[in-house]
Amino acid sequence: MRKHRVWQVETSGGPFIEVEVVRPAPKPGEVLVRIAASGVNPLDTKIRAGKAEHAKQALPAVLGLDMAGTVEEVGAGVTEFRPGEAVFGMVGGVGGRQGTLGEYVAADARLLAHKPKTLSMREAAVLPLSTITAWEGLVDRAQVHAGQKVLVHAGAGGVGHVCVQIARAFGADVYATVSSSKKHLVEQYGAMPVDYRALSVDEYVETFTGGAGFDVVYDTVGGATIDESFKAVRRYTGHVVSCLGWSTHSLAPLSFRGATYSGVFTLYPMLSGVGLERHGKILRKAAALADEGKLRPLLNSERFTTADLDGAYAAVEAGSTGKVVVEMQNER
Repeated sequence: MRKHRVWQVETSGGPFIEVEVVRPAPKPGEVLVRIAASGVNPLDTKIRAGKAEHAKQALPAVLGLDMAGTVEEVGAGVTEFRPGEAVFGMVGGVGGRQGTLGEYVAADARLLAHKPKTLSMREAAVLPLSTITAWEGLVDRAQVHAGQKVLVHAGAGGVGHVCVQIARAFGADVYATVSSSKKHLVEQYGAMPVDYRALSVDEYVETFTGGAGFDVVYDTVGGATIDESFKAVRRYTGHVVSCLGWSTHSLAPLSFRGATYSGVFTLYPMLSGVGLERHGKILRKAAALADEGKLRPLLNSERFTTADLDGAYAAVEAGSTGKVVVEMQNER
């Protein structure tokens, strides 16, 4: 019986423990992937701490949402993937699904896509959650298109820097709120930095849109930033999107503009089993953008392996610049 190593958490906020368990066999519709790299998201740290009410994972559990790796085996009915091919996806870590902090994972084939040829495993491993979240808001909900002015809140963040690139790829003019110390990060992706500390909402709306407001505003921060988004959006045709719209807000500013709002809940397919194929389709389109040079992840400069999982998670909790990746130390 073949076995593999996983790194699991047994209590909320507890340490990662290396355990050897039976290696999963792919069921019909599944793909067994040998994991090369696992992305670490802020959500992963919240799940570990037991603070993600919307994404609970019964402990002990193997955490980790995102990964990139190589197909080892395919289950019955899987025709799109073959052994030896490189893939990436957001495949586990919630809804009772094994996470990506392991040597192997049996993933639903609908959640996978072939890895972009121009990206390394490390680069591809950080894209799935951020990219799906950005795509669902900008493309599926707001239907972003050429000629629009798009404002991305926290444009240097994990989801934000992907939003900037996707909006740019669809031909929009992109603006991004960012601190002065990070404005070069959004500039390198083609966005106009907006210093939210130096300018009020009214001031930057006037400066960049002549007072008309932005066609699309994507909030990746939540809280008071949603209220600011309602004030920054264009009248009648404007659309506000948020991936952190979980608090209570007055709709008056949005209503007086005749604008619309959409929420994004990226995890729903994995939690419900409904709509899994949409994630794979988004990642296939994102892979094409990456291979066209239009989508590149911002990586943290520090490298982590499974020998320092606590360090990787601590870096994310501290507010790391760039996405954190854990590279697997596969010994088999």
